[in-house]
Amino acid sequence: MRILLDTHTFLWMIFGDNRLKESVRRRIEHPETEVLLSVASLWEIAIKVSLGKLDLTILFEKLIEELANKYSFKVLPVSVADLVVVSKLPFHHRDSFDRLLIAHALVENVPIATRDSAFSGYPVQIIW
Repeated sequence: MRILLDTHTFLWMIFGDNRLKESVRRRIEHPETEVLLSVASLWEIAIKVSLGKLDLTILFEKLIEELANKYSFKVLPVSVADLVVVSKLPFHHRDSFDRLLIAHALVENVPIATRDSAFSGYPVQIIW
């Protein structure tokens, strides 16, 4: 199974936050699960860190290093196909990062692990 993580899901996963449902954590950690993370999530984290809205316990660049070493997450780049889908999405959700995640899920045909109820307005499978 393949699964795309929303930004908050990724952060809660790597920092052991108890807001992440145990069933979702188990699914992410399952050896046969290919976990996808959008470069847009890393971009969102970088912006929040630079604005002081997110305080990481490690340097941002170390976060990415830890990501590569501890987890086998695959980072999805932004493709032209993703942007075409974004351009056609209805505006149920106004967050640009989340709209790109929705496009990734549609293009890659994968479910999204998210607690964000606004995603339910789109034809994507939500795991939560």
